[in-house]
Amino acid sequence: MSGMSIQRPAARAAHHLRGAAIAILIFAASPAGVMAQPISPAEVLLFETDHLARMKAPATLVYEFRKLSNVEAAFTDSVHLDVSRSKGQLHAALRFLSGARMHALPEVDDAHGNPVLLGFLEHDIAEMRRLTGGSVTYFRKRIRMALANAAKVTPQRITYEGKTVEGKAVRIQPYLDDPMRARFENYARKTYTFVLSDEVPGGVYQVSTSLANTGADRPGTVVARTAAVGGAQPGSAQPATAVSQGAAGGTAATAAAPSAAPGTALSGRANPGAGAPATAGTTQGRTGSPGAAGATAQARPGAPGAAPGAAMPVIDETLTLVKVVSPQR
Repeated sequence: MSGMSIQRPAARAAHHLRGAAIAILIFAASPAGVMAQPISPAEVLLFETDHLARMKAPATLVYEFRKLSNVEAAFTDSVHLDVSRSKGQLHAALRFLSGARMHALPEVDDAHGNPVLLGFLEHDIAEMRRLTGGSVTYFRKRIRMALANAAKVTPQRITYEGKTVEGKAVRIQPYLDDPMRARFENYARKTYTFVLSDEVPGGVYQVSTSLANTGADRPGTVVARTAAVGGAQPGSAQPATAVSQGAAGGTAATAAAPSAAPGTALSGRANPGAGAPATAGTTQGRTGSPGAAGATAQARPGAPGAAPGAAMPVIDETLTLVKVVSPQR
């Protein structure tokens, strides 16, 4: 991030992106060479909207984070956003994942935008660097450019706590037209989907990435997950729950994934028309899950030096709002 400047008007950016969080929110900056370009509708929705305006504080937004993959062990974890109020201002503290997976982010005073957006993106970029060996700065730039120049914003119905409300979905494929695509070919079709609505607490209902070949950008209905936060872990005898949504943008469908043996990863998103989620084989490379055992060390698919003919990676990561918890009074 050194040497890169935020080229949006400082007063407007500062209203929504406060304090130390500005260092992370480089995604709100214009790509080099497009200073005269108006801010895109996607950028407005994600970075210049007061997502927390209707929050009743103190409260905690609880999100479920789920990873399904044929590259390494699947897992389910939780993300908590604690919102409090002092002297008329909101204070936001994000706890992104837990234990060894926790991603540290600065707390935000006078918060407006929902920090889970950037928490998810920073986690994703760190994973892209780990899996491919690419540059963090480069991945940030590709996402930022996609949001500024190529993002698709579509109407999106959301079913939350049994109620269907209207929202919007933003979809991007930052690496599809990447000049360095050959280096990251296995990730070229990766799709990022952001689902937001003023009718859900915190404004952000779901953020997801998908390498599954869903091949569609159809508006539809996103349905809340039924799985409990902190559900089946890698190696658990209980089946994980796979939810198909996000990149496809269609109606969410829930399916029970096969039980995973220790060291086995799950590919939980079925392609359109498939009868059930696919099951992957032996976990490859780093497991990404503390304590997961039985993994076979092999070249990671898509990583520099991966063996020719290695299986195409299928990695879906989804962050979904589950509930709001208010403190006992």
